[in-house]
Parts: sequence; C-alpha cells; structure tokens
Amino acid sequence: MDKKKVYITRRIPEEAIKLLQEHFNVEINPQDRVLTREELIQNVKGKDAVLCVITDRVDKEVFEAAGAKCKIFANYGVGYNNIDIVAATENNIIVTNTPGVLDDATADLAWTLLMTVARRIIPADKFTRNGAFQAWDPMMFLGRDITGKTLGIVGAGRIGSNFAKKARAFDMKILYTGLRQNFKLEEELGAIYVDKETLLRESDFVSLHVPLLPSTTHYIGEKEFSMMKKTAVIVNTSRGPVVDEKALIKALKQGKIWGAGLDVYEREPDIEPELLDMYNVVLVPHIASATLETRTNMGLIAARNIIKVLNGEKPDTCVNEAVLK
Repeated sequence: MDKKKVYITRRIPEEAIKLLQEHFNVEINPQDRVLTREELIQNVKGKDAVLCVITDRVDKEVFEAAGAKCKIFANYGVGYNNIDIVAATENNIIVTNTPGVLDDATADLAWTLLMTVARRIIPADKFTRNGAFQAWDPMMFLGRDITGKTLGIVGAGRIGSNFAKKARAFDMKILYTGLRQNFKLEEELGAIYVDKETLLRESDFVSLHVPLLPSTTHYIGEKEFSMMKKTAVIVNTSRGPVVDEKALIKALKQGKIWGAGLDVYEREPDIEPELLDMYNVVLVPHIASATLETRTNMGLIAARNIIKVLNGEKPDTCVNEAVLK
C-alpha cells in the first residue's frame, strides 16, 4: 500500500522532518522563501496532510485545492490567524498549532527587547564598534532603571504569565489586564488586575501578549500612547497589528514614550520606514521562538499531530474541535 503524502511548505528542523519521513512520503518546499499563492495551491493537491507555517495564507481556496483527501493542516506556530478556521471546519479539515513549547523563548525575547531598549544597548554597541569610545562619560548613554519599576502585561495567558514570573528577579510591581483575571498569577506574584487605562498610566514597561483578534487590532494607538508615561517602554512580541505603527512613530517622535522593542510588525514583513532610523527602537525579524530547542519542539508537535490524525487518532492540539465530533 502506498504511503500517505505530507507536504511541508518550508523547511523546518531536521528532527521533525525525519519523524514524518518514518511514516509517510514527505515533500518539502525546496526554496528558502515563502511560497507564492499559486505554488501553495498547486503543491497541496493530492496530499493527505500539510505542515504549514505562519506566513502561509490558508483559506477556502487552499482547502478546496487540497481536496477531500487532506485531513489536517498542522500550523507551525502557536498563532493561527493565517488560517481561515471556519473554512477549514466547513471542509472537514483539522487545524492544529504548537502551543506551550515556545512560552519560555517568547518571554525571554520580550525581556531581551525590554532591557535592550531601556539600557540603549544598540546605539551603545554601534558607538563602541565605530571607535567613538574614548573615555568614561557620566552622561553617556543614560538609560532607564528596570529593578523596582512597574511592569504592565497585556494578556496574562501562558506567555504573558511566563513573562511576569521572570519579573520576580527585578522586584517589580506587576499590573496586568485582559479579558479575564488570572488568580494563579495574583496568588504567586501579587500581580494586580487593572483596566487598560490604569495599566497604561502607571506602567514603566508595557509588554503585549494577546492574540490577533478584531478586538485587539490597534489595541495600542494614538489614544493609548497619550496615556503612557513619557519614560515608558512598550514591547510587542504578539502580533504586529496589535500596535498602530503610525501612531507609535508619532509617539516616539514627540517623546510621548521612551522607546519600543518590536519583534512583529503591522504589515509584516514590511516595516514603516521611519522606524528603521529611530535610535529609541529595537527591531528584530519575528524571532521570538527562534531557539534551536524551541523550533525543533514546535516541529515535533506538528509532526506528531499529523501522525495521529493520519492514523485515525485525535491530535494533541486541535484548534477547531468541531471537526472531531
């Protein structure tokens, strides 16, 4: 009997690929780039499963191209706003994601961005490399204190809570906001649940950890920046459209906030050109989960989900469970 066919839309760590190859015929996008829409539609045809990445826009047309033979699209990422879940369900296709394993890596990067902005590491590094450092200067590259300050967390789910726990080392007051209270976080860290406005007014550092939804699109805009401290730093490792980038640029230029650390962008991979020249912004290319261990584990979760589904079992991390009923 012929082995079932799996298509991987972009190369992922080898351990996950090898696991799938033990069970199925695996085809991988040979190009080190995002597939064009036409390529994606063509390549999913005749496949029993597809392992896709967050840069793939998967909608009704893609599912229909995959056809009735296809049982699962395993998304390589915790977020799945790149996939039309309603269309997947209508086509009886299971969609899975990779939650849990990237919590530490994402929280770690959020802290990296926070510290790098607060202590002006990037301009100081450039200054030093360019040979401009001649002597210690009492006014050189003055940053902001972190220890003992107030940390505001928007979205206290898995990643937001992980990020909060790391604040214990800095003896910070922790405020958080979101759709619901996290009583465990309050009990463990003394975190205080507040409304959005209170968090923005009182926080020295604001870190965003919410999914991209209609309610969170431009969650932070001109109105919100006007509420923040002029010494505040904002960090976004969630999804780009959560922040209105034009409003962010205006706030930075007018000194309404101290700085920003961004891993994601509103029109990713395009970035507002003005951000590229700002000394008080740190920009990285969507690398929150980019550690060898984390990316490998993400691949293994996606692979195991595919193996289970094609063997007639329930996947571990289904996001449209109506298909399983």
